Amino acid sequence: MTQENKVRLLLGIFVGLLIGMNLIGGKIITVLGISVSVAIFMTPLTFLITDIIEEVMGKKTAQSFIYIGVAALLMTLVYTAVFVILDPAERYEFNDAYVTIFGVSIRMIIASIIAFVVSQTHDVWAFEFWKKKTHGKMLWLRNNASTMVSQVIDTLLFMMIAFYGISDKFTFGFIITLAIPYYLFKIAFAALDTPFVYLGARWLKGK
Repeated sequence: MTQENKVRLLLGIFVGLLIGMNLIGGKIITVLGISVSVAIFMTPLTFLITDIIEEVMGKKTAQSFIYIGVAALLMTLVYTAVFVILDPAERYEFNDAYVTIFGVSIRMIIASIIAFVVSQTHDVWAFEFWKKKTHGKMLWLRNNASTMVSQVIDTLLFMMIAFYGISDKFTFGFIITLAIPYYLFKIAFAALDTPFVYLGARWLKGK
C-alpha cells in the first residue's frame, strides 16, 4: 500500500469515527462503576490518528483532516435535522423513537462540531509546539502533552454545550462532576495508545 493510500485509509477511519461518535455515542454504559458514553472508546482514536498524520505528513495535512471532519459533521447535521422533520410513511411505526434518538443527536452534533474544532486545532498546534521544543525527539511527550490538554477542552466544551440546562439537574457543577471521570478515562486511553503512535508512524513511513 502506498503512503497516499495509507493517508486515505486513515482519513476514512477518522471521518467514520467522528460520525459514529455522534450518531451512536448517545448510549451510556457503566465502566468501573462510572457512567460513560460509548463514544469514549472512539474519541481517543481521532487524536491518535491526527498525531500520526502530523508526525509523518506535517501540520497542514493534519489540519486538512480537521476541515474534512467538520464538513462531514456538518453534512450529517443537516441530513439528521431534515430527516427528523420529515413526515413518516404510514407504515413506518417507529417515528417517535427515531425523533427521540436523532432529535437529541442534533444538539450533540452541534456540541461535537464546536468541541472537535477547538480541541483538534489545539492538538495540532500543541503537537507542533512540542515537536519544535524537543527538536523532533520524544514522540511520546508531544503525543501525550498535546492530547491531555486537548481532551480537557473537548470534554468540557462538548458536555457543557450538549447537556447544560437540559434539565434542572444538569447545572454547571453537576456537569463538572460528570466530566472529571469521563476525562480521566480518556486520558487513560490516550496513555495506552502511545505505542500505537510509534507503530502508526512507522507504518505510514513505510518502515
